[in-house]
Amino acid sequence: MFSKALSSFTSNISSNYTLSPTPTSTSGPWKIFDAKRKQTGKPVSVFVFAPKSLEPAGGGGGLGGGGRGGGASSLKRAHEEVVERLRREASSLARLRHPSILELQEPVEETRSGGLMFATEAVTASLASLLAEKDEQERGPAGAGGRGSRYVVEGADGARKRRELEIDELEIQKGLLQLGKGLEFLHESAGLVHANLTPEAVLVNAKGDWKIAGLAFCGPFEGSTAATSLPPVSLSEVLNHDPRLPRSVQLDLDYTSPDFVLDKQLAPSADMFSLGLLIVALYNSPHSSPLNTGGSLSSYKRLFSSSSSVPSPSNNFLVPTSHPLPPKLASDLLPRLVTRRPAQRLSAREFQEAAYFDNILVSTIRFLDALPAKTAGEKAAFLRGLPRIMPQFPKSVLEKKVLPALLDEMKDKDLLAPIMTNIFAMVKVMPTGKRAFSTVVVPKLREVFITQRSAERDAGKEAGLMVLLENMQTAAEHCSGKEFRDDILPIILLALDSPTHGLVDTALGTLPFVLPVLDFSTIKNELFPVIAAVFAKTSSLAIKIRGLEAFCTLCGGGPASNNDAADDNDDLNGIGAIADKKASASGSSSSVILDKFTVQEKVVPLLKGIKTKEPGVMMAALRVFRQVGEVADSDFLAMDVLPVLWSMSLGPLLDLQQFRAFMGLIRSLSGRIEREQTRKLQEMSGGGGSGNMVASGGAVGLRGQGSGGGGGATNGLTNGEEADFETLVSGKKAGVANGGNDLMNDWASGPSAARPGTNARTQSSSSRLHDMGQQQQPTFSWQTSNAATAPPQPLQPQLASMNALRPQAQIGRTVTPDQSLAGFAALTPASVFSQPLQPSRPAGSSIGTTMPLRPAQQQQILPTMNAGSGTSNIDWSSAASNTASAWASQRPAQQPVANGFGGVSASSLASRGGFGLPPPPVSPQAVGQVGGGGGSFPGLRPPAGQPLPPPQQQRTGGLDRYESLL
Repeated sequence: MFSKALSSFTSNISSNYTLSPTPTSTSGPWKIFDAKRKQTGKPVSVFVFAPKSLEPAGGGGGLGGGGRGGGASSLKRAHEEVVERLRREASSLARLRHPSILELQEPVEETRSGGLMFATEAVTASLASLLAEKDEQERGPAGAGGRGSRYVVEGADGARKRRELEIDELEIQKGLLQLGKGLEFLHESAGLVHANLTPEAVLVNAKGDWKIAGLAFCGPFEGSTAATSLPPVSLSEVLNHDPRLPRSVQLDLDYTSPDFVLDKQLAPSADMFSLGLLIVALYNSPHSSPLNTGGSLSSYKRLFSSSSSVPSPSNNFLVPTSHPLPPKLASDLLPRLVTRRPAQRLSAREFQEAAYFDNILVSTIRFLDALPAKTAGEKAAFLRGLPRIMPQFPKSVLEKKVLPALLDEMKDKDLLAPIMTNIFAMVKVMPTGKRAFSTVVVPKLREVFITQRSAERDAGKEAGLMVLLENMQTAAEHCSGKEFRDDILPIILLALDSPTHGLVDTALGTLPFVLPVLDFSTIKNELFPVIAAVFAKTSSLAIKIRGLEAFCTLCGGGPASNNDAADDNDDLNGIGAIADKKASASGSSSSVILDKFTVQEKVVPLLKGIKTKEPGVMMAALRVFRQVGEVADSDFLAMDVLPVLWSMSLGPLLDLQQFRAFMGLIRSLSGRIEREQTRKLQEMSGGGGSGNMVASGGAVGLRGQGSGGGGGATNGLTNGEEADFETLVSGKKAGVANGGNDLMNDWASGPSAARPGTNARTQSSSSRLHDMGQQQQPTFSWQTSNAATAPPQPLQPQLASMNALRPQAQIGRTVTPDQSLAGFAALTPASVFSQPLQPSRPAGSSIGTTMPLRPAQQQQILPTMNAGSGTSNIDWSSAASNTASAWASQRPAQQPVANGFGGVSASSLASRGGFGLPPPPVSPQAVGQVGGGGGSFPGLRPPAGQPLPPPQQQRTGGLDRYESLL
């Protein structure tokens, strides 16, 4: 019905304001709608009176007039009188301006349907509506009757619950004081009497203030000297109750003073009697007047005919004993208000001085109301003492009364710091602190620090900004991400750009609370560049250190205290780095904020540019580098971070403990680099890259040895794991799998085949040794190759395996006589085989002792050796009589000789090209000196036509040198 009525409005209010579709409260005959001004969004309340509300509920005809026509005209006149009285009520609000009188925003207008409407300040409800809701709450759901309530709110979990109505003792005291101030203004300044002061005439605004309204019967009293345009009140008319009209548009006899009804006097004291009955209604159950007249004058007179039916101290003012009145109220204030004699009543001014209001909370509220008129010293003293009594205030009073009053005083920059301190203290204790901070505090902060920004430095504003930065954790917890980014972050950036070092230092310290609220893009593109610029240009060591702490936080580090503890515990074993990692993991910022690119390309260059060697700056930089080590690549750490760490660690001002902290991080990062590089190379080797290279090299080296050796090297060494797999699935030995031509082949093919139980690392190492043994054996440059003509020797398999275990020089290396053989003595033609070779092993050689022969190999080798002594089966006499040259083109392959090379003679090695060192160039004269003094070269003959020199005693030194060279 009301939405249809509003749709027919063509007034200034309907065109300039957006009204809610349904009313939120009522005040007498007025329906109250929430509204907002379209241009500014300012909230207001629109009071609407619809003429249809005057029609009787049953639709019956009126009384009086002597007939149907007379009754209709009388009812019409009564309706017109009501409309005129309501119009006068709205006009009175326009003329009466007082903080305790409802403030008018738009004057009264007539609607198309004949109704009225006007706009006022935003109100929550009338006191009558709040008391009715309180009654429903006390009766419970059964007493509510299923009627919908505007005080049923929806929680965060979606559940609907009734809001707790905040009408506590302090709310009542504060509201009554405001009513007393309003009545004082009406009686003494305006010369008016309200005449109908009821809960319907009291409105509670958005700040929780009680405002006087319902001035329909307001008029000048007898003896008033104040100039007013309102007509005097006709008691005979207003006391005559018309049953054709609703009770809401008539004088409420339940709150009317006996001065009107019994004495026919219109005086300000009548309003004080009505105020006393209103106070009783606040504590009564149900919350109604102790007088119940039903709108009948006869009933009213009957009640006052007996003292028992009149509220008095003797009957506890007709309030049930289950709802006792406050002591000071029952003993001191009400007896001086609800009394039959007007002279015994308090005036409005005296009412405000009653002992009932004598407490610290009420005094604080009264001082707060008068705060704009106080001096600067009084304001400062009040704001300093307010936090001590703040916990005693009801939370609703803090939100609706104290907080708005302090926000209004923020225009005074000298009081900005203490006001901000009190605001954050209230936000922390209020249950609705997040909503209050978001809706009223944040817009005010933006207005003060951003909108009103000036080029000149303001000490008061900087002090307030410092308080805001110190309470940034509270601000971040009570803001959404968007609100914080749009309204709070610009204030932080303003502080970072301030020339005051204290503001910059405090702003940098807010990062642990700011970062969780902001998104990555905002941090990287808006916040980090400002921090980097501050760090780069500042000359303050404190800001340098704070900037490094900010970088540490951006890189995922925790609070500096945790890192400091890690630095203090750091030692040569790098335990401090581990402790720091654990500490940072438990810090407030445990995840990396910036990406790897920004850390490597933006943060590290800033650290490189540090010029000072101050220990505090160095240790702060160390914490940043520790976090960088968790993010950056290993090659970047090796090339860019470690050099800087070494340079800082050698700073002349660092003590031993600080130096050890640097060394711990250097070792930690170096170990990480080594592990990653080792793993990378192992992955490359395991992938077959280096193995294929070695196998191909081995194949090339064995190209001159026949297809059998080359094939064995290729098949057995390309991938050791494949060889193991073939052995596993075939159930045969590796030698059989490789062809079975040689019983020694499974041993010569590599350790992976010989010991399938070895791990991958041992197999890889053995495979590389086997590859080196299978490469082409070196020969002297003047030697005639006899690999193709020499028949296979019985010691070839074991020689191959032994060569695989000998330390190998680089392939293709040639030693020229002037480099390695320059120390050889001159050769003499004496025979080196005059004495049998002893089965001795050169010093430093492990061949023949570290690799014992297998039984099958011993059976193959032993028949070729003749027993020469009790400890050796080698025929040394045969070896001594053998005078064939090691470098000659012809040598019997059937005479293997043994020497210190693990049972294999030098001539046998020469027949296989076992020495890759070219002999020194010799002249015919020098050839005759073979074995003369520099060593023994078996089988070296002089040129043709010259006789062999007689055998001489074998000399030592030359062969030893040669063997040591190998």
